[in-house]
Amino acid sequence: MPQTSMKQSQRDARNAGINPSDDVLLGCGKAVLAAESEAIVDALSRLGDAFVGAVRALVNCRGRVCVTGVGKAGLIGAKIQATLASTGTLSYSLHPVEALHGDLGMVHGDDVVMALSKSGGSELVRLLPILKKMGCKIILLTARVESPAAAHADFVLDIGSTEEACPLRLAPSSSAAAMLAIGDALTLTVMQCKAVQPEQYASYHPGGALGRFLMKNEQIMRTGADCPCVHEKVTLGQCYQAILDAPHRAGAAAVVDDSHKLVGIITHGDFFRMFKNHEQAADRPVCDVMTKDPKRISQQGKVVDALALMRQYAIDELPVVDDDHTLVGLIDIQDLVAKGFLGITE
Repeated sequence: MPQTSMKQSQRDARNAGINPSDDVLLGCGKAVLAAESEAIVDALSRLGDAFVGAVRALVNCRGRVCVTGVGKAGLIGAKIQATLASTGTLSYSLHPVEALHGDLGMVHGDDVVMALSKSGGSELVRLLPILKKMGCKIILLTARVESPAAAHADFVLDIGSTEEACPLRLAPSSSAAAMLAIGDALTLTVMQCKAVQPEQYASYHPGGALGRFLMKNEQIMRTGADCPCVHEKVTLGQCYQAILDAPHRAGAAAVVDDSHKLVGIITHGDFFRMFKNHEQAADRPVCDVMTKDPKRISQQGKVVDALALMRQYAIDELPVVDDDHTLVGLIDIQDLVAKGFLGITE
């Protein structure tokens, strides 16, 4: 959206008073997004050798990445630092003022500093020379490439000087969007250089939906005493006792042959149906009653795929096998519920 259109939308909103029309409100929102988009496109056109040098410094960093900035730039920096950490780059945030009052103790000469300041002034002018003297490489994101702070940086990335989307042209908005976009460009390029794999990414997010989506069956399956397992020739009475003996409530027992390969499964539901029909079957062999050739899943498969299979066939327990179909564990629906998997759609 051209600057004239953005200004017109904002004038319309002011003229409408406290109760503007829906069209005016929508126009204001679009004007802000258009202005911030323009700032990002402008920043894109400014990427060059400094960006390449900054990426190489981050990839080759022997210490950690220190992200620092004041005010809104500091808040943008906190988000960039969080993205660095979640994509496998050791990093931390440092407030410039606190750094000058003792927190410099957390900085090491092998660290790479990513500093953010639209004006290239503020407390960074005092902090950066100190960090430079310590041996740190310094990357600066700024709108003033000739600023005092820029004089102390190894790599200066120009965020551009697009007019702020704020109606007063004061609150960091377009500049913050450009700063964040460049930070993401740095972070995700470094991630690509390090060839971070989905499994690694999942290990950084074990408690959230991302981690659950990439979790493997071997990470959640029950093993050992928690995975009741009986030979196909044992009696139903012995099988039922094996289920009862499991430390955590088990809903089934896997049945294996002499080579410990999965041949069947018998569930609490199977026993309930026998009791309901008054069948005296305690001394019958398991192989007469078990579900033969049951559904199963690989230990290297994803838990979300196991969940999809359990939903499809309405089963609460799913045996886990290796490549030779040797039993290695059992997935129980209780554990999926406890880990929040039932909130994941197929």
